[in-house]
Amino acid sequence: MEIRRTPVLLSWICLLLAVFLIPGHCFYLPGVAPADFQKKDPLQVKVNKLTSTKTQLPYSYYSLPFCRPDTIVDSAENLGEVLRGDRIENSPYVFEMREPKMCQIVCKLTPNEKDAKDLKEKIEDEYHVNMILDNLPLVVPIRRLDQDSTTFYQHGYQIGVKSPHAEGKDEKYYIHNHLSFLVRYHKDEQMDVARIVGFEVKPFSVKHEADGGWSGDKTRLSTCDPHARQTVVSNDNPLEVEANKDIIFTYDVDFVESDVKWASRWDTYLLMADDQIHWFSIVNSLMIVLFLSGMVAMIMLRTLYRDISKYNQLETQEEAQEETGWKLVHGDVFRAPANSDLLCVYVGTGVQFFGMLLVTMMFAVLGFLSPSNRGGLMTAMLLLWVFMGLFAGYSSARLYKMFKGAEWKQIALRTAFLFPAVVFVIFFVLNALIWGEKSSGAVPFTTMFALVFLWFGISVPLVFVGSYLGFKKPAIEDPVKTNKIPRQIPEQAWYMNPIFSMLIGGILPFGAVFIELFFILTSIWLNQFYYIFGFLFLVFIILIVTCAEITIVLCYFQLCSEDYLWWWRSYLTSGSSALYLFLYATFYFFTKLEITKLVSGALYFGYMLIAAYSFFVLTGTIGFYACFWFTRLIYSSVKID
Repeated sequence: MEIRRTPVLLSWICLLLAVFLIPGHCFYLPGVAPADFQKKDPLQVKVNKLTSTKTQLPYSYYSLPFCRPDTIVDSAENLGEVLRGDRIENSPYVFEMREPKMCQIVCKLTPNEKDAKDLKEKIEDEYHVNMILDNLPLVVPIRRLDQDSTTFYQHGYQIGVKSPHAEGKDEKYYIHNHLSFLVRYHKDEQMDVARIVGFEVKPFSVKHEADGGWSGDKTRLSTCDPHARQTVVSNDNPLEVEANKDIIFTYDVDFVESDVKWASRWDTYLLMADDQIHWFSIVNSLMIVLFLSGMVAMIMLRTLYRDISKYNQLETQEEAQEETGWKLVHGDVFRAPANSDLLCVYVGTGVQFFGMLLVTMMFAVLGFLSPSNRGGLMTAMLLLWVFMGLFAGYSSARLYKMFKGAEWKQIALRTAFLFPAVVFVIFFVLNALIWGEKSSGAVPFTTMFALVFLWFGISVPLVFVGSYLGFKKPAIEDPVKTNKIPRQIPEQAWYMNPIFSMLIGGILPFGAVFIELFFILTSIWLNQFYYIFGFLFLVFIILIVTCAEITIVLCYFQLCSEDYLWWWRSYLTSGSSALYLFLYATFYFFTKLEITKLVSGALYFGYMLIAAYSFFVLTGTIGFYACFWFTRLIYSSVKID
């Protein structure tokens, strides 16, 4: 019997703590209602994909010769789970609540040549088996060999191990065929029910020997006998993977009462021993922001105030002609740039990306996208991206009309297709590579169709609706009139070279996020949970401020040197931080990952290229709008005859 209750009060208390007190702890809100189990209630263990940090290619659990239930049932998966390569299925492991079992035989398998070869390859690539019980992933407790002797948890257990110090033909591969499970539960004081709060395993490789003949799960094993209270406690007699040699799969399960409450059961999985480095990252980034804020304040309060007041007090034309600097280019500063249509498209796409990230981050901080909700983060980002198409169309059309454009449908079409098409082509090529490897990470045709439907059926129409609404609005008026004949730009100093100033502008926004970027890359490529959205939200705010301020400062210096071509440069100045992001991703690949396969390397760089392109669009748009606001502010404050 199961009783389900939702701890609403607990959720709200944790939510308030998360948002207002500690942006790094206690903001996991339970994503599902807790399940209460009575004694002897059946516990269904589910299996998920096989994963490896060496190949990054997930495979279905039953792609290898493991014991199967009578019928394999797939669990319903959301869009995010499918895109992650999750394949959750039932397993032959069924426990009874608070009923310990010893040396239970699951099945006996005899691998053929192909099966043995597959097993050896997966052991060589250090594949892990992932299981789930009551929505909790299986972990292997490993004690650190340091002064603290703390325990950390490895997700999933290794399929097997390779014999150490053996090379070539002498290499031997041993399979973990005995699993010693430990289920931790929290008991209700008033009622005789319990909730599962931990799911651990210790894998062993043992060469089982049967007493007498084989008689299914009734067979008596000399190596592991529940009647004699004899179980497997070491790998002293391991089982080598060989073709046409029997593998007997067995397991123990024990139940231990725990003080950990259900709402805190994820804390062990999400244990963050290095939160100090996040605070260091925040403080480091705030120093950058304060420095830039000081420069912007100095420009706005001293230079601009003095310049504007002087300029407004000029009485004669001769005095006006003697003036130099940003005021001289007032007749050209709002001249439409080259490729203005493309700029409108990229700004619209950046607004779409910004809106998606902002709303996703807010939901994540509030705990709605906790790790227990597998695939929730990716699903939320995809759906929000689609619906933010409305704002993309609106912002690109408004800018387009300001540049005296007339074909709003054309700009809407380009906004709806340019960025998604580039990403989709890269994604399609990468998916074809995964499909060629027969990995479960390959997105099925039906899911691909669903993605195309989201794009064409919802996103594109919303972009057109947004463009229509934006184009109907009156055009944004320039604060000063634009001259008919463009002013000649004087020769610039070497440090005002566009490429140099753009590259300089990208360093600080990247510097504000690169420590957090390390943790994000680790969570994606090393199969770890990323949940510290409180820190991430703070870093996101710092990124916005840094992008805006560095662009304003460099834009001001550019206008002071009488160079009025600021439109594209403002976008590319902060957008160039994407180049540093990609370079850092390359550095991370060679220093932290052990990827050796060509396909896996192509996957890594393909996905990081998409990430860098997205980061370029986001930071570029932030910088552009900051500069747009800045130029309109300073030129609207000056009297122009």
